[in-house]
Amino acid sequence: MTKASSAGALAGIRVIDMTRILSGPYCTQMLGDHGADVIKIEPPGGDETRSWGPPFRDGTASYFLGVNRSKRAIGLDLSTQKGRDVLLRLLEGADVLIENFKPGQLEKWGLGYEEVLAKRFPRLVLCRISGFGADGPLGGYPGYDAVIQGMAGLNSVNGEPDGNPVRMGIPIVDIGTGMNAAIAILMALVERSRSGKGQSIEVTLYDTAIALQHPHLANYFLSGKPPERTGNAHTNIYPYDAFPTKTKAIFVAIGNDRQFRRFLEEIGRPELADDPRFRTNKDRNTNRAALRAELEPALAKVDGAAVAEKLLGLGVPCGPILDVPDVVAHPHTAHRGMVIEEGAYRGFGTPLKMSRTPGGLRAVPPDFGQDTRAVLADAGFNPDEIEALIAEGIALEGKK
Repeated sequence: MTKASSAGALAGIRVIDMTRILSGPYCTQMLGDHGADVIKIEPPGGDETRSWGPPFRDGTASYFLGVNRSKRAIGLDLSTQKGRDVLLRLLEGADVLIENFKPGQLEKWGLGYEEVLAKRFPRLVLCRISGFGADGPLGGYPGYDAVIQGMAGLNSVNGEPDGNPVRMGIPIVDIGTGMNAAIAILMALVERSRSGKGQSIEVTLYDTAIALQHPHLANYFLSGKPPERTGNAHTNIYPYDAFPTKTKAIFVAIGNDRQFRRFLEEIGRPELADDPRFRTNKDRNTNRAALRAELEPALAKVDGAAVAEKLLGLGVPCGPILDVPDVVAHPHTAHRGMVIEEGAYRGFGTPLKMSRTPGGLRAVPPDFGQDTRAVLADAGFNPDEIEALIAEGIALEGKK
C-alpha cells in the first residue's frame, strides 16, 4: 500500500496544527490520512521530536516520522507579532486550529478564544490539548505521558502481583489523548454543520488516563477495593492470561463457558470443564491458581503458534505472543494494509477502513519548513511579502 486511493472523508477541511511531541501530531496525522489539509506550524527550532533518536533518517528521528505524515510543514516564529499576524491570515481559510501549548499561551499572545478567535472566526473549531487543563489544583502544570500514567493510577495496575508498578511500554496516554482529540474535533464539525458555529474543545492527558481505567474503576466503584496488579491475567475473567508452550508463548482469552470447553478439548483436558472448581467464570476466577496449575502441563506439550491458529478457527480467542518484527512480517498485517511504504518511508497504516472514502498516506513526513512558501502563497501572500517574511526570520524554510 502506498498513497491513498480517494480524496478522503475529510477532503475540504483545513487544519492548522500547532502541536508537537505526540498527542497532537497523532491526532492530526489521523485527520490528514483521511483527507484533511493539515498545515503543521513549527517554531524556529522545529518540533523537538525531530531530534528524539536514534534512529534517524537524513537527520530526522523516527519518533517524528512516525506521527507526522499527510501534512504540509511551515516554519513560523509565533513569538513575534508579525508571526501571529501570519497565523491569523492562515486561520481565515481554516476549519480547525489545534494546539498543545501550556495553558494560557494563546491568551498571552492576544489570541484567546472568546476574546479574539471566536469573534473573528465564528466557525472555527479550536482544540486545546494539555496535561491537566487550565484550572483546578493541577491546572496549568506540564504533563508528559509517563508522569501521568503514574499520577492517574495506570502504573498501579500494571506489572506482576509481587513486583513494582510499571509504566506501560507504549505511550498509551498520549495516543489515547490524540484519539480523543480527533473524536472531539469531528463531533464539533458535525455539530457545526447544524448550528453554523465553531466551539472550543479541551482534551487533557489526565482526563484521558482516568477514562482508560476500565475495568479497574468500575470494579473499585462497585466493590470499594483498590485494584491489584495481576500481571498478564485479567481481573474479572479466567483463563485470560499468558501461558508458555513447547514453542512460543500464547495468550488465551476465554470469555464464556463454550469457549472454555472447546479450549480444553483442543489441549486434551476436556474433563476440567465439569470440575466444580471451573464450571463457570466465577468458579474459574475464584480458583485461578488451581486452574493454571492444571493447564500449564497440558500447554507445555503443544506448539503455541499451531494451537493458537487452531483455536482461533474454533472460535476461541487465542494468539501467539509475537515480537514487533514478527508482527510486521505477518501476512495478515500485509493483508490489512497496516504497513505502508513510499520510497524510503515506512509506517503503520490507518486502522480506519472506509468503504467509499478510504484513508491512507497523503504525503511522507515533511522536512522542516518545506512547504512554507506554498502555504503562504495559498493564504494570499504575494511573492514580495513571502520574501520579506523569510528575510526577517518570521517565516522559515528548510531543505527541499
